[in-house]
Amino acid sequence: MRKEFLAAGRGGQGILLLGHVLGHAVAKYTKFYVTVTESYDAETRGGDSKIDFIIADKPEELDYFKVRNSDVALFMYPEQLVKYERLVKDNAIVFIDNYFIKEVRANRKWLIKEAPYTQIAEEKIGTHVVANMIALGHIIKVTKLVPVEAIIKSIKEVVRKKWIYIDIKAFQKGLTL
Repeated sequence: MRKEFLAAGRGGQGILLLGHVLGHAVAKYTKFYVTVTESYDAETRGGDSKIDFIIADKPEELDYFKVRNSDVALFMYPEQLVKYERLVKDNAIVFIDNYFIKEVRANRKWLIKEAPYTQIAEEKIGTHVVANMIALGHIIKVTKLVPVEAIIKSIKEVVRKKWIYIDIKAFQKGLTL
């Protein structure tokens, strides 16, 4: 088994933290092997932000650390959807933050799961900065990539102390979508 996951958005949307939490959960709490690479623009806010996440049950299946044919993808902003859609294969599960992305013009057949992650974060949690954890909850609910408890444990171990409670609350909100 080898699965590729791509997540992309703008700097400040928490894409890199999502990758750290997910990678930590797989590495520490499952029997799978994982590689996570990140890329981001020099700007702290607003620049391109992306993670390439590959999970496998054999180490030799991690032959390349970049996503080439993603099985699962998350797009949090329109520019990144346009820039990286070529890395998402036909029949992939694609998660879209439709608060920012109003139209998806994919040339492929994707199973699209969309929700206004940013709007939910603002209205239900009180801050837009946890939209990433809402999206992660939605992704875990649909894909079952990692057990829910592994993500919660990882949030407790990876996230700054003052954000742990709110990130767990946001993750759990995503599980209800």
